[in-house]
Amino acid sequence: MIREIRKYGDPVLAQTAEPVTEFDDKLKKLVNDMFETMYAAPGVGLAAPQVGISKRLFVMDCSTKEGVQERVALINPEIIVTEGRQLGDEGCLSFPGIYFQVERAQRVVARARNVKGEWFEIDTMDLPARCILHENDHLNGIVFINHLSALKRDLVKRKIRKRIKAGDW
Repeated sequence: MIREIRKYGDPVLAQTAEPVTEFDDKLKKLVNDMFETMYAAPGVGLAAPQVGISKRLFVMDCSTKEGVQERVALINPEIIVTEGRQLGDEGCLSFPGIYFQVERAQRVVARARNVKGEWFEIDTMDLPARCILHENDHLNGIVFINHLSALKRDLVKRKIRKRIKAGDW
């Protein structure tokens, strides 16, 4: 089931998400719905707060080959290592049509649970590393424009206010 993606301004996007404690069929359904929603958007990552659920969970698929899926769900993720720097365009499904250069770590090692509650580690570089950091920020009530200068952030907020008035947000 495709769920509604919450846009910037929705209070759930500014909250710190709660840990997932139940690893049951309801969680599996949520994860499947989140993948379906992310692919339909389309995007490479989606955090539970973006679909209105304040839980520490996100899904991602940064596959680059046509027809190849690299689906992974990270539940109660912890960032263990960040190394290096990369600067690249970043967007967000909660900020449709808005993109900015954001600096992130080049390499990320994260530890998380899968839908069965089992711990695993993921060691990534480049786009998947950017995705993990971006989606993990959502779980802490941080959105990607928080990484911009105050001037650029104000510009984005003005643009959003105009889009709200025009009925385009």
